[in-house]
Amino acid sequence: MLSNNWVVDNLVDTLTVWQEGMDGMWTVITAKPQDFQGGHIWSVIETIHGGLQATGVALLVLFFLAGVMKTCGSFAELKRPEHALKIFVRFAVAKGVVTYGMELMLSIFSIVQGIITNIMGSSGLGETTALTLPDGVLNAILDCGFFESIPLWIVTLIGTIAVLVMSLVMRLTVYGRIFKLYMYCAISPIPLATFAGEPTQNIGKSFVKSYAAVCLEGAVIVLACIIFSFFSTSPSVSEAGTSAVTIVWRYIFSIVFGGLVLVGSVKMSDRLVHEMMGL
Repeated sequence: MLSNNWVVDNLVDTLTVWQEGMDGMWTVITAKPQDFQGGHIWSVIETIHGGLQATGVALLVLFFLAGVMKTCGSFAELKRPEHALKIFVRFAVAKGVVTYGMELMLSIFSIVQGIITNIMGSSGLGETTALTLPDGVLNAILDCGFFESIPLWIVTLIGTIAVLVMSLVMRLTVYGRIFKLYMYCAISPIPLATFAGEPTQNIGKSFVKSYAAVCLEGAVIVLACIIFSFFSTSPSVSEAGTSAVTIVWRYIFSIVFGGLVLVGSVKMSDRLVHEMMGL
């Protein structure tokens, strides 16, 4: 039946395109950086990170000496046991952060992924909910004649264009997030080395908070996807005597409007999380 009606076929294709975009986005959000694209990108990131560790250690010593010179009024202060211990502990912690920086970054990511998993489990959704054409919309379309189907086809064409644009924007956004995760992990030895000096430690703190904010963007995006999934699968209410064009238009508008809200939430996820982190 569906293959004999061009309006229904076009509408089903539109929903299929949207569902494929949602599934692709969901896959990227829930993937680990180590496993994304078969792990080939991650192997390059690890190589870059390892190469920058030597630079990070050199900067660590530089920041440490600069910090000691700025915070100590004289070398006599270094003879005080409590002050010397504080400086030694700072240097040891900074050295450990630079040496095990990759493990630190992955630990933060794992914690956030656990939050995402809890959100998905609490919502009862393990993946995006498939979009299906409601029976009311389907019956309204099938009851229309050839000439009545022309405006319906135009409506579905508009919806198809909007869905294609929104799917592209969302895919670019989530891919941009995982690329930011890669860049943070690759260059982490350099900003983490600033923990060695008290005057420069705020740089390291801001870097870690920014990285955590990028990780948390995934939780915000997943929340937006879950809300949209329930929104799109909720049955629409139509009054008796409503024309087929109105029924289809309302259905397309609800999908497009919900999609726009979802895209807006995805696009603003970084700003929202950064505000939450006080950045």
